[in-house]
Amino acid sequence: MKKITLEICAASLASCIAAEEGGADRIELCDNLLEGGTTPSYATIAIAREKVKIALYPIIRPRGGDFLYSDLEFAVMQKDIEMCKQLGCNGVVIGLLTADGQVDTTRTRALVELAWPMGVTFHRAFDMTADPFQALEDIIETGCERILTSGQRNTAPEGAPLIQQLVEKAAGRIAIMAGSGVRAGNVAALAAATKAEEYHTTAKDYVDSRMRFRNPHVSMGGIPGVPEYGIAVTQAAQVKLIREEAEKGLNS
Repeated sequence: MKKITLEICAASLASCIAAEEGGADRIELCDNLLEGGTTPSYATIAIAREKVKIALYPIIRPRGGDFLYSDLEFAVMQKDIEMCKQLGCNGVVIGLLTADGQVDTTRTRALVELAWPMGVTFHRAFDMTADPFQALEDIIETGCERILTSGQRNTAPEGAPLIQQLVEKAAGRIAIMAGSGVRAGNVAALAAATKAEEYHTTAKDYVDSRMRFRNPHVSMGGIPGVPEYGIAVTQAAQVKLIREEAEKGLNS
């Protein structure tokens, strides 16, 4: 029976602990998930490394928005990678593009070399490239060990046809990890369709705030679908279920 590798995108220490309890293989540690994920604080990375034993990959992304970085932003990314190495992380997650939608191979290669012996994942900046098959080859040449992708669609189930093609084209030279919108209810079909062996999900639910007083006149969030008094936390039971369903699909 084929096994999958399950990565949990965790935005808190509580989510890191739940990911490990649920049987995840790896954590992508982020801050600001509503912006697509940015680099977490030094303290968050340090304490996460103390609290969990599974592989820990902080995202190296100095801001939300696009993936075309200034020299100053690139310098921040370099310092953050050095910090992750000092803290004993297993790897980092990066993604850099040129203005014309190509992989920034020069800077990506430089960060891969700086990160060594840590591993490097190229994140969903891949989904914003002009030619996914050229991007695949470029990322392989830089030395990254995997690509996180939704198949250049908003969710991985929508992008399943391209993910399946990428798995075939990669032919074991790099791992293709399906992520975005991956849930227990759709991951079996996704695995059956793509034959990818790595999956990425938050496995989260919103836990109600412990605040008793709630000011009805002020909203600090204002994002549709996100509860004002709710905290997104990975659920260990969901982690376990997603693994089970993915492996059912992969072996169907």
